[in-house]
Amino acid sequence: MSTTPMLTPEQVKRYSRHIIMPQIGSRGQRKLMDSKVLIIGAGGLGGPVALYLALAGVGTLGIVDFDTVDLSNLQRQVLHNSETVGWPKVKSAEATLKRYNRDVKVVAHEFPITSENAMDLIKGYDIVVNGADNFATRYLVNDAAYLSGKPLVDGSILIFDGQLTTYIPGKGCYRCLFPEPPPPGMVPNCAEAGVLGALTGVMGSLQATEVVKVILGIGEPLVGRLLLVDALAMEFRVVKTRRNPNCPLCGDHPTVKELIDYEVFCGLVPAPNGESMVAAH
Repeated sequence: MSTTPMLTPEQVKRYSRHIIMPQIGSRGQRKLMDSKVLIIGAGGLGGPVALYLALAGVGTLGIVDFDTVDLSNLQRQVLHNSETVGWPKVKSAEATLKRYNRDVKVVAHEFPITSENAMDLIKGYDIVVNGADNFATRYLVNDAAYLSGKPLVDGSILIFDGQLTTYIPGKGCYRCLFPEPPPPGMVPNCAEAGVLGALTGVMGSLQATEVVKVILGIGEPLVGRLLLVDALAMEFRVVKTRRNPNCPLCGDHPTVKELIDYEVFCGLVPAPNGESMVAAH
């Protein structure tokens, strides 16, 4: 049952296009307003996710990012603009989101997510969204979400390609698809290979759609399915996935029962300040 009181006349008008939908209605809108979503990264993916969840009225948005806004971000990162270059990304994001919807509580987590703080951070939220672009963070967020019993909406992009899936604890995880990270340097990141700016909006919007569906319990989230997007050919393809009984995290005989040193796991040289742990697209 929703803890949010009856909608005010202003909220009824603001969310009227949701309220008239039988799948949402006023009860569903209040459920959105009760929800807390943690977004990892305030970059190319995290930006449209946060923006559309704020517009949808999701009550609390936590944003994790330690970086500052750079001019090169503005080709794709919709939460930032020329006037916020040099700002902490979480502060720029908060200012933008508040301009769209002051009812939404934005919690700025201006620090890297690490093995030491991930569990405490995630436990305060209902759903986790991964918008980071490095393997260390991707495995960390996957493991922490699973061990915390939280759904994870996971997206990634590179050049003209995007991937999206939703993990529900007990129904598979990132390690089921990718038990081991690729060797360092085999897969370039966006800074090395580039990314189509508009694609971040497409994939981030799809992630936000998945979050709303999971919150409301409607439709068919991408659980057990991996969406592959080829923007150059404009092809969308869905590949069925399944929980791997031999998965080291969620399998029948798990060996990963707590968070590990993910930089070592991914073959990376640990950074003394920890700054390699979160980078957004």
